[in-house]
Amino acid sequence: MVCILGTLSGVLHFSPQAAADEPTPAGETPTPPGGQTSAPPAGQTPTPPGSEERATSIKPTPVEPVPPARFEAEPVRDGAIIAMNVSFAGLLGLITSTGELHPQQIAKDFDSNSLLFFDRVAVTQTIDPNAGTYSDVGLLLAFAYAIADPIATGYRESSVQSALVDFIIYSEALSVTWGLTNLAKAAVRRPRPTAYILAAQHKDDPNFVISDFDSSASFFSGHSSACATVAAVATYLAFARSPGTARPWITLIVGSVLTGFVGFERVRSGSHFPSDVIAGVLAGTGVGVLVTHYHRAETFKERPLWIGFNREAEGSGGVLVIGGQF
Repeated sequence: MVCILGTLSGVLHFSPQAAADEPTPAGETPTPPGGQTSAPPAGQTPTPPGSEERATSIKPTPVEPVPPARFEAEPVRDGAIIAMNVSFAGLLGLITSTGELHPQQIAKDFDSNSLLFFDRVAVTQTIDPNAGTYSDVGLLLAFAYAIADPIATGYRESSVQSALVDFIIYSEALSVTWGLTNLAKAAVRRPRPTAYILAAQHKDDPNFVISDFDSSASFFSGHSSACATVAAVATYLAFARSPGTARPWITLIVGSVLTGFVGFERVRSGSHFPSDVIAGVLAGTGVGVLVTHYHRAETFKERPLWIGFNREAEGSGGVLVIGGQF
């Protein structure tokens, strides 16, 4: 009974608005409330009722600025990584300096045309005696920036912890690059361009041998890898800590120019082939990006990676699943 009365009440309820919403019989013009009709001016499209209210109710959503990323460091983990790489690279450097490892000898009939086409310039050029000094200065500038940038971060954020984290990131990245560079030099033992030039000058001397191991430490360029590491870390931190500003782009350009200058001077000094420089830049850039990204707080908290094994039916094996959020 209540439902029936409620239904009847809703049906019998009458209002002017409801009357206005009733359909208009065929052939008749609908009359707006108040009985007045008006036609839009010539050439103007009539505006549907309520469109002005809907237009004014739509407001643009404000774009929130991207917050700077946070980086973290763990003393035991990062201290162990730095100590391991520094001790490994340092001991390997001491071993190569004792003469225990013999350098690579260049064949008397070696033809420089056998080199990669873009490496031949290193043995046919006129060596610049000052190029080595220029590359050393460029490397020192990179190291100076690796010390100054964490200090600047602490000043900008008024946080000693942020400065220490950045300093650990630079130190860890450079230590990994140093260890990787010395390992490549000891394993490959590629003669430097100066060794090729010296061997060509003594090709008629049957007693000539290369005794200095450093003459076989061409691959890959340590100067280039170290500069690329600093540039990669600095650029990553700049884009993460100062998004939407000119600082990241300036850091990227200056770091690329400095790395390119150091690599060019290493070739001009006869210490490396262009391929040695390219390999050093690639290795240093990769290490710098990976180490910095490894210390980003969101890497562990918002981008988990998991590995699982799903067993299938009896006798059909299973499926290895690797998933994650990136």
